[in-house]
Amino acid sequence: MSTFRLRSNLATTDLYTLHAKVMPTPPKKLRKRYENTEYPFVILRFEDGHEIGINKGSAKSFDAYSGETIKVLAVYDRTSGEREMVSSKRADDFSDE
Repeated sequence: MSTFRLRSNLATTDLYTLHAKVMPTPPKKLRKRYENTEYPFVILRFEDGHEIGINKGSAKSFDAYSGETIKVLAVYDRTSGEREMVSSKRADDFSDE
């Protein structure tokens, strides 16, 4: 019976170390800032789908992961629903808070 427990513990340990080797390290979380000085209204669209709206003349801080791509969309008329993609930037390229 003790032999079975020993083998079972070894198998569990081997699976754990194998799992630890396969899992990549998570990307670094960054605190960034964007200031809207050009467009009437700007939307920052993140890879996971959430969006942050920024009026002209104001700035907002946000959390993003290193290497994440963020699209900057300009909105000239909020009632129309049209958006123009101004740029697509990496989170690392935005200014720090």
